[in-house]
Amino acid sequence: MKFVDLNANVRTETGKEANKKLRDINMVPAIVYRKGEDTLNLKIDMKDLYKALHTDAGENAVIKIKIDGVQKNDERTVVVKEIQRHPIKDKLIHVDFQEISLTETLQVKVPIVAKGEAIGVKRDKGVLQHILWEAEIECLPSNIPEKIEVDVSNLEIGSAIHLKDIQHSEDIKFIDDPEAVVFSVEHAKEMEEVTAEAVEGESQEPEVIREKKEKEEEEPEEKSKESEEDKK
Repeated sequence: MKFVDLNANVRTETGKEANKKLRDINMVPAIVYRKGEDTLNLKIDMKDLYKALHTDAGENAVIKIKIDGVQKNDERTVVVKEIQRHPIKDKLIHVDFQEISLTETLQVKVPIVAKGEAIGVKRDKGVLQHILWEAEIECLPSNIPEKIEVDVSNLEIGSAIHLKDIQHSEDIKFIDDPEAVVFSVEHAKEMEEVTAEAVEGESQEPEVIREKKEKEEEEPEEKSKESEEDKK
Protein backbone atom coordinates (compact mmCIF):
# COMPACT_ATOMS: atom_id res chain seq x y z
CA MET A 1 0.00 0.00 0.00
CA LYS A 2 1.29 3.44 -0.92
CA PHE A 3 0.73 6.29 1.51
CA VAL A 4 0.22 9.91 0.52
CA ASP A 5 2.32 12.31 2.59
CA LEU A 6 0.89 15.64 3.70
CA ASN A 7 2.20 18.39 5.99
CA ALA A 8 -0.06 20.39 8.30
CA ASN A 9 0.12 22.91 11.13
CA VAL A 10 -1.95 23.15 14.27
CA ARG A 11 -4.70 25.77 14.03
CA THR A 12 -5.15 27.72 17.26
CA GLU A 13 -7.78 30.21 16.07
CA THR A 14 -11.17 28.84 15.07
CA GLY A 15 -14.48 30.25 13.89
CA LYS A 16 -15.83 31.66 10.65
CA GLU A 17 -13.71 34.82 10.54
CA ALA A 18 -10.48 32.98 11.39
CA ASN A 19 -11.17 30.37 8.72
CA LYS A 20 -11.91 33.05 6.13
CA LYS A 21 -8.55 34.67 6.83
CA LEU A 22 -6.85 31.31 6.32
CA ARG A 23 -8.52 30.78 2.96
CA ASP A 24 -7.50 34.29 1.90
CA ILE A 25 -3.86 33.20 2.16
CA ASN A 26 -4.51 29.88 0.41
CA MET A 27 -4.67 27.76 3.56
CA VAL A 28 -7.48 25.28 4.17
CA PRO A 29 -8.92 24.72 7.68
CA ALA A 30 -9.23 21.04 8.55
CA ILE A 31 -9.88 18.72 11.47
CA VAL A 32 -8.69 15.25 12.46
CA TYR A 33 -10.97 13.22 14.68
CA ARG A 34 -11.09 9.78 16.17
CA LYS A 35 -13.86 8.30 18.29
CA GLY A 36 -13.23 8.90 21.97
CA GLU A 37 -10.49 11.49 21.39
CA ASP A 38 -10.40 15.27 21.15
CA THR A 39 -10.69 16.84 17.71
CA LEU A 40 -7.46 18.30 16.36
CA ASN A 41 -7.76 21.56 14.39
CA LEU A 42 -5.32 21.96 11.49
CA LYS A 43 -4.45 24.28 8.63
CA ILE A 44 -3.04 22.95 5.38
CA ASP A 45 -1.55 24.59 2.31
CA MET A 46 -4.21 24.50 -0.41
CA LYS A 47 -1.81 23.35 -3.16
CA ASP A 48 -0.42 20.52 -1.01
CA LEU A 49 -3.92 19.39 -0.07
CA TYR A 50 -5.08 19.49 -3.69
CA LYS A 51 -2.16 17.27 -4.74
CA ALA A 52 -2.85 14.80 -1.94
CA LEU A 53 -6.47 14.45 -3.05
CA HIS A 54 -5.61 13.96 -6.74
CA THR A 55 -3.40 10.89 -6.72
CA ASP A 56 -4.49 7.62 -8.36
CA ALA A 57 -6.33 6.76 -5.14
CA GLY A 58 -8.45 9.90 -5.39
CA GLU A 59 -10.30 10.94 -2.24
CA ASN A 60 -9.89 7.42 -0.81
CA ALA A 61 -6.16 7.84 -0.39
CA VAL A 62 -4.63 6.74 2.91
CA ILE A 63 -2.79 9.84 4.07
CA LYS A 64 0.03 10.25 6.56
CA ILE A 65 -0.24 13.75 8.00
CA LYS A 66 2.89 15.17 9.58
CA ILE A 67 1.75 17.77 12.09
CA ASP A 68 3.84 20.70 13.26
CA GLY A 69 2.88 22.44 16.48
CA VAL A 70 1.81 19.56 18.74
CA GLN A 71 4.71 17.27 19.50
CA LYS A 72 7.90 16.32 17.75
CA ASN A 73 7.36 13.81 14.95
CA ASP A 74 3.58 13.80 15.45
CA GLU A 75 2.08 11.84 12.58
CA ARG A 76 -1.47 10.61 12.00
CA THR A 77 -2.73 8.04 9.49
CA VAL A 78 -6.06 9.31 8.13
CA VAL A 79 -8.64 9.08 5.39
CA VAL A 80 -10.92 11.82 4.11
CA LYS A 81 -14.46 11.73 5.53
CA GLU A 82 -15.88 14.97 4.19
CA ILE A 83 -14.76 17.69 1.80
CA GLN A 84 -16.52 21.03 1.61
CA ARG A 85 -16.14 23.10 -1.54
CA HIS A 86 -17.37 26.52 -2.53
CA PRO A 87 -20.63 25.94 -4.48
CA ILE A 88 -19.63 28.31 -7.29
CA LYS A 89 -15.82 28.42 -7.38
CA ASP A 90 -15.34 24.73 -6.47
CA LYS A 91 -12.58 25.85 -4.11
CA LEU A 92 -11.68 23.71 -1.08
CA ILE A 93 -13.00 25.39 2.07
CA HIS A 94 -12.80 22.66 4.74
CA VAL A 95 -11.77 19.02 5.11
CA ASP A 96 -12.62 16.44 7.78
CA PHE A 97 -10.10 13.64 8.28
CA GLN A 98 -10.72 10.47 10.27
CA GLU A 99 -7.75 8.89 12.00
CA ILE A 100 -7.62 5.16 11.32
CA SER A 101 -5.87 1.97 12.30
CA LEU A 102 -4.34 -0.09 9.52
CA THR A 103 -5.59 -3.25 11.22
CA GLU A 104 -9.26 -2.20 11.49
CA THR A 105 -11.82 -2.21 8.68
CA LEU A 106 -13.55 0.98 7.62
CA GLN A 107 -16.37 1.96 5.29
CA VAL A 108 -15.67 4.09 2.21
CA LYS A 109 -17.37 4.92 -1.07
CA VAL A 110 -15.63 3.86 -4.27
CA PRO A 111 -16.44 4.96 -7.86
CA ILE A 112 -17.98 2.43 -10.24
CA VAL A 113 -16.88 2.61 -13.87
CA ALA A 114 -17.97 0.74 -17.00
CA LYS A 115 -15.55 -1.45 -18.93
CA GLY A 116 -16.15 -2.36 -22.56
CA GLU A 117 -19.05 -1.51 -24.88
CA ALA A 118 -22.43 -3.11 -24.29
CA ILE A 119 -23.63 -5.33 -27.15
CA GLY A 120 -27.05 -3.72 -26.82
CA VAL A 121 -25.44 -0.38 -27.64
CA LYS A 122 -22.99 -1.51 -30.30
CA ARG A 123 -25.28 -3.89 -32.18
CA ASP A 124 -28.81 -2.74 -31.38
CA LYS A 125 -28.27 1.04 -30.95
CA GLY A 126 -29.50 1.04 -27.37
CA VAL A 127 -28.48 3.45 -24.61
CA LEU A 128 -26.32 2.43 -21.65
CA GLN A 129 -27.71 3.72 -18.36
CA HIS A 130 -25.20 4.21 -15.53
CA ILE A 131 -27.43 4.24 -12.46
CA LEU A 132 -25.20 3.56 -9.44
CA TRP A 133 -22.07 5.68 -9.68
CA GLU A 134 -20.39 4.60 -6.46
CA ALA A 135 -20.58 1.74 -3.99
CA GLU A 136 -20.08 1.78 -0.26
CA ILE A 137 -17.69 -0.95 0.80
CA GLU A 138 -16.06 -2.23 3.98
CA CYS A 139 -12.44 -3.32 4.00
CA LEU A 140 -9.02 -2.76 5.54
CA PRO A 141 -7.34 0.52 4.56
CA SER A 142 -4.71 -1.41 2.61
CA ASN A 143 -7.42 -2.99 0.41
CA ILE A 144 -9.31 0.15 -0.66
CA PRO A 145 -9.59 -0.04 -4.46
CA GLU A 146 -9.12 3.03 -6.62
CA LYS A 147 -12.33 2.13 -8.49
CA ILE A 148 -14.59 -0.82 -9.25
CA GLU A 149 -14.62 -1.79 -12.92
CA VAL A 150 -17.70 -3.54 -14.29
CA ASP A 151 -17.64 -5.35 -17.64
CA VAL A 152 -20.80 -4.27 -19.50
CA SER A 153 -19.96 -5.86 -22.86
CA ASN A 154 -22.61 -8.62 -22.53
CA LEU A 155 -25.47 -6.27 -21.67
CA GLU A 156 -28.32 -6.46 -24.17
CA ILE A 157 -31.34 -4.17 -24.45
CA GLY A 158 -33.64 -4.75 -21.48
CA SER A 159 -30.96 -6.39 -19.34
CA ALA A 160 -29.20 -5.02 -16.26
CA ILE A 161 -26.28 -5.58 -13.91
CA HIS A 162 -27.08 -5.53 -10.22
CA LEU A 163 -24.64 -4.92 -7.39
CA LYS A 164 -24.79 -8.61 -6.45
CA ASP A 165 -23.60 -9.53 -9.99
CA ILE A 166 -20.29 -7.67 -9.66
CA GLN A 167 -17.23 -9.84 -9.19
CA HIS A 168 -14.95 -8.42 -6.52
CA SER A 169 -12.11 -9.32 -4.21
CA GLU A 170 -12.87 -11.30 -1.06
CA ASP A 171 -11.06 -8.57 0.82
CA ILE A 172 -13.95 -6.14 0.38
CA LYS A 173 -17.62 -6.29 1.32
CA PHE A 174 -20.45 -4.34 -0.33
CA ILE A 175 -22.65 -2.42 2.11
CA ASP A 176 -25.32 -1.22 -0.35
CA ASP A 177 -28.45 -3.14 -1.36
CA PRO A 178 -27.31 -6.15 -3.45
CA GLU A 179 -30.40 -5.76 -5.65
CA ALA A 180 -29.46 -2.21 -6.62
CA VAL A 181 -29.18 -1.74 -10.41
CA VAL A 182 -25.75 -0.50 -11.48
CA PHE A 183 -26.01 -0.56 -15.29
CA SER A 184 -28.81 -1.25 -17.76
CA VAL A 185 -29.39 -0.89 -21.51
CA GLU A 186 -32.61 0.66 -22.82
CA HIS A 187 -34.10 1.37 -26.24
CA ALA A 188 -32.98 4.75 -27.50
CA LYS A 189 -36.58 5.71 -28.36
CA GLU A 190 -37.78 4.95 -24.84
CA MET A 191 -35.01 7.08 -23.39
CA GLU A 192 -35.93 9.97 -25.68
CA GLU A 193 -39.53 9.79 -24.48
CA VAL A 194 -38.46 9.75 -20.82
CA THR A 195 -36.16 12.72 -21.40
CA ALA A 196 -38.90 14.67 -23.18
CA GLU A 197 -41.35 14.04 -20.33
CA ALA A 198 -38.79 15.15 -17.79
CA VAL A 199 -38.12 18.40 -19.66
CA GLU A 200 -41.82 19.16 -19.95
CA GLY A 201 -42.33 18.55 -16.24
CA GLU A 202 -39.54 20.86 -15.13
CA SER A 203 -40.61 24.10 -13.51
CA GLN A 204 -38.34 27.08 -13.90
CA GLU A 205 -37.06 28.73 -10.74
CA PRO A 206 -38.38 32.30 -10.41
CA GLU A 207 -35.72 34.93 -11.11
CA VAL A 208 -36.07 36.62 -7.71
CA ILE A 209 -35.62 33.35 -5.85
CA ARG A 210 -32.66 32.40 -8.04
CA GLU A 211 -30.91 35.71 -7.37
CA LYS A 212 -31.45 35.31 -3.64
CA LYS A 213 -30.10 31.77 -3.77
CA GLU A 214 -26.98 32.87 -5.65
CA LYS A 215 -26.29 35.57 -3.07
CA GLU A 216 -26.60 33.07 -0.26
CA GLU A 217 -24.20 30.72 -2.02
CA GLU A 218 -21.53 33.42 -2.23
CA GLU A 219 -20.88 32.99 1.49
CA PRO A 220 -21.31 29.25 2.15
CA GLU A 221 -21.70 28.39 5.80
CA GLU A 222 -19.07 25.88 6.87
CA LYS A 223 -20.41 22.72 8.44
CA SER A 224 -18.71 19.83 10.20
CA LYS A 225 -20.10 16.70 11.79
CA GLU A 226 -17.37 16.64 14.38
CA SER A 227 -16.70 20.35 14.99
CA GLU A 228 -18.85 23.28 16.07
CA GLU A 229 -16.02 25.73 15.54
CA ASP A 230 -17.91 28.12 13.29
CA LYS A 231 -20.58 28.68 15.90
CA LYS A 232 -18.09 30.14 18.32
